[in-house]
Amino acid sequence: MRLSQKAQYAICGCFDLAYHGGGEPVQVRVVGERQGIPERYLEQIFQSLRRARLVRGKRGPGGGYVLARPAAEISVSDVVEAVEGPFAAVLAAGPPARREAPGRPTFAFAQLAAGVEEVLAGLDLESLCRVAARQGVPRATGEAVTYQI
Repeated sequence: MRLSQKAQYAICGCFDLAYHGGGEPVQVRVVGERQGIPERYLEQIFQSLRRARLVRGKRGPGGGYVLARPAAEISVSDVVEAVEGPFAAVLAAGPPARREAPGRPTFAFAQLAAGVEEVLAGLDLESLCRVAARQGVPRATGEAVTYQI
């Protein structure tokens, strides 16, 4: 199984808030720069995450996004489903068939989807942060400097 780019970006965005945010609002621009994600696309993704109540937005100076719940309470499954919808139903449908074949094991797709969902549900953002710290992923030391004239 391969996650869509949208789902991958959503995971990266939530990870960034958990790992670098420290509970403070982080601008989409900053997340996009750190994660290499186009800002406009990331803003759309964060809107889906906000509707799913995984992140909260703060407007105005010093605004940005924060996780709506502790990182340990947000699973990767939650993030994927926020941007893609119930992925178990999509996976259960299986790959598109070019033609009908009575011997095709379509019965297995629901079982595979349940297994994937179980793995993603068992992986939370806090776990990702611990792995990143162990692997030496540098943490942001502060917000990026913004010059205004």
